[in-house]
Amino acid sequence: MNAGHGVLHHGPRTRRAGPVGLALLSFACLALPGLVGGCSLVTRPLPPGAGASPTPGAPGAGTAGRAAPAGPVAPGWTEEGVASWYGNPFHGRQTASGETYDMEAPTAAHQSLPFGTVVQVENLTSGATTTLRINDRGPFVGGRILDVSRRGARELGLLGPGTGPVRITVLEAPEPQRCWQVQAGAFRERSNAEGARARLESRGVPARVVDAGGGLYRVIAGPWNERTPAAEHARRNGGIVIGC
Repeated sequence: MNAGHGVLHHGPRTRRAGPVGLALLSFACLALPGLVGGCSLVTRPLPPGAGASPTPGAPGAGTAGRAAPAGPVAPGWTEEGVASWYGNPFHGRQTASGETYDMEAPTAAHQSLPFGTVVQVENLTSGATTTLRINDRGPFVGGRILDVSRRGARELGLLGPGTGPVRITVLEAPEPQRCWQVQAGAFRERSNAEGARARLESRGVPARVVDAGGGLYRVIAGPWNERTPAAEHARRNGGIVIGC
């Protein structure tokens, strides 16, 4: 999520939080050097449930520096880290996968696992487990690897504390992704997002602005039929590679 997907958590997720002014937008100014201007950053923590809108940014920290997968992974793949959750005001808004976010559905946001991946999530403190489906991007807050729905948080015992250590285990992997794009930035002002889009297009890169809700606007570049050129674009210009 990104979050719906948003593209952009003291507690849960910082991919669409309320109030909007608390969303973490550091990527908008850090990941697009020379391309983004006039950004104001907000770094205050959010209360539990506000969540961290999936927003492009630095890769999250996995287990002992373990890199997140670049694409589909086989059942049994695991990752450990901190999970958070997000609820209102993202409920009813569009996720990064294009689905409508339902905070009472068994879903979650991950930075890189393909949409449709089914994972088991275990709370490493209490032992509580739940099964969730990845349909959003996020969280992009250092050290966090997963943003779960309110239902997921309730089943994992994270509603109160907002965050907790978890282990993710892939149960089902979707078919290989055949369409890739780059989430190039997230902005509070649509005019800034349109400016970033125009600059990308002036370089010959197709781009569009997506209203992520909560006063956030994402810039999406692409698509590409293969991951390699999308990853090269992200390396050169900033952003993160996501499926279409």
